[in-house]
Amino acid sequence: MFAHIKNVILPLSTVLICSLSSCNKKFESDNYTAYFGGEVINPLSRYVLFCKDNKVLDTLTLDEKNRFFKKFDSLTPGMYTFRHDPEYQYVYFDKNDSLMVRINSGDFDNSIVFCGRGDQKNNFLMEMYLKNESDKNNMFDLFDRDYEKFTKSIDSIYDRKKAFYLRKKTEINWDEKFDLYAKGSLDFNHLAKKEIYPFAHERRTGEAINNKLPKNYYDFRKEIDFNNAQLTNYSPFVRYLTAMLNNVAYSEPDHHFNLEETAIESNIKKLNIADTLFKNEKIKNSVLNNIAFMYLLEDQNMHNKKKFFDRYSQLSTDNSSHNEIKKIGDAIQMLTEGKKLPAADLINKEGQKVDLNQISNGKQTVLFFWTSNAKAHMVTVHKKVNDLKKKFPDLNFISINVDDSEQEWKQILSQYQFENTTELHAANFEALKDHWVITKIQRTILLQPNGMIKNAFVSLFDSDFEKNLK
Repeated sequence: MFAHIKNVILPLSTVLICSLSSCNKKFESDNYTAYFGGEVINPLSRYVLFCKDNKVLDTLTLDEKNRFFKKFDSLTPGMYTFRHDPEYQYVYFDKNDSLMVRINSGDFDNSIVFCGRGDQKNNFLMEMYLKNESDKNNMFDLFDRDYEKFTKSIDSIYDRKKAFYLRKKTEINWDEKFDLYAKGSLDFNHLAKKEIYPFAHERRTGEAINNKLPKNYYDFRKEIDFNNAQLTNYSPFVRYLTAMLNNVAYSEPDHHFNLEETAIESNIKKLNIADTLFKNEKIKNSVLNNIAFMYLLEDQNMHNKKKFFDRYSQLSTDNSSHNEIKKIGDAIQMLTEGKKLPAADLINKEGQKVDLNQISNGKQTVLFFWTSNAKAHMVTVHKKVNDLKKKFPDLNFISINVDDSEQEWKQILSQYQFENTTELHAANFEALKDHWVITKIQRTILLQPNGMIKNAFVSLFDSDFEKNLK
């Protein structure tokens, strides 16, 4: 049994189900019945989402014992994900697999144990994932080393994990379809390090090393099938692809990796690279969307956003109504200076709906956001507002909680006794997120005294934030 799960004791009911589902039952060639179930310890919600390629296929409700179970009359073999927000993990189904999983939301990844028909493959993926995560957390010092020492170190790590991979491949005897993901979890983690090394080394040491790399340093790129649709949403591949695009975008001659100053140019360059690299239209659109989502999390500059979306719209052929990027682009156009902030369902501590215009009292207003899931930010942002209130006593500071539970929000308010702010709760965060383009919790919105937008994309923690208040 794996080291990270050797002390786990499974409930008797789970053991029985696992035992039954492990039997070598014979299935007809046209029978694609499969089962998926499990138990969630310390659940954060009452359901688990079963997904394929980022689309929800089924919502699996937890019972009174925090267990779920689903029989699929027909389930196509392949890679799926299960989500218990905000976390997710992969689960691979071969034909007629019957899998049970045990999860503890308090230590999500480390707690996951599979049992039943198909468990060995999935437990391999989990152990490789944990090896890669541990490896990733210990990587930074390696980027400081010269090329030869760096290469020797990462090759040694790769060889150890490859030996583990080969041993498990022999023991479990999986097929080529599963091996695409199994070997991908091994190789892409290694190749991502090679892509990260040049710009990470320069940022950490100040030494530009690109010109000192061997001419064949990037030959491994020739072996990667960038147009394999099965890898499009697979996180080891996505992580590699992100590193590769960053590396290419920031490797211009005389470019000194100032990521902050060149965010818009480099991200547009990533769009252009993706347009050239990916021939499969579906894959290209997916990669363009990934680039756009990552960019939205970073750059708060309104002018930059419009420039970026203009180029994205030229390259993307995804005109479907569910294209989230285009929805965000349309929403951003409604958040320009001088426009009225779209309406939102907000309630006060008494449970009454409020109108922002009525509680602003004709003063300049600062809207900021927080969640109980990020308590450090919750405390820090309120402390920052207290300091700002002393400098700008005539301003309104409105705090908006974005958690699902109104009751939990009220409990936190009674516990912390926040001062100098009007505390509100978003009754429908999904609508608020869509209309106000909330892609990061550090977001701040400034309103003019007449209630119109002054700046919808700024952060309280920007070094020059106070300039916006004058």
